Amino acid sequence: MTTTTLDKIFDIFDCFGSESYGEDATQLQHALQVAEQARRSGCTPALIAASLLHDIGQFINDAGNAAQKLGVDARHEVSGASFLAVHFPAEVYEPVRLHVAAKRYLCAVDSAYLGKLSPASSLSLTYQGGPMAPEEIAAFEAEPFHAAAVTLRRFDDTGKQPHWHPPELTSYRALLEALLIS
Repeated sequence: MTTTTLDKIFDIFDCFGSESYGEDATQLQHALQVAEQARRSGCTPALIAASLLHDIGQFINDAGNAAQKLGVDARHEVSGASFLAVHFPAEVYEPVRLHVAAKRYLCAVDSAYLGKLSPASSLSLTYQGGPMAPEEIAAFEAEPFHAAAVTLRRFDDTGKQPHWHPPELTSYRALLEALLIS
């Protein structure tokens, strides 16, 4: 089961990693950059894995193109977390589930944050509900993995550089394998 799960994840990146979904970097570059930032920052293996896999839901049912092509939010964070929850602990899938909420949260609590979003991220924010209202902020802050999601989100925002090529996907195989629960 271990090899099958990782092979499936790697196959997903092989199939969809060249997509860009409105950003300057491909989805594979983006995932690797976000994970490398987590690695360099000394994050836990689980948060490094979450950083690598945070957008895997973009590849399910063409969710990555939903904002640009259909003008809707396909809730890639939910489908991605659901996919990951079968194979990884909550420390991996919960920050993935919450990374879009973390964007909305940061837009509400950090006045400079909204202006730093990429055009594609700004577009998707409109479909994701915009900045959080005060009651949403309180609910988000009550989530056990909200701090990890905010950390992941900050890496997410800067991991869109077309000319930065961090270590390859295969360099994460042992880390992911160590975290598998099924």
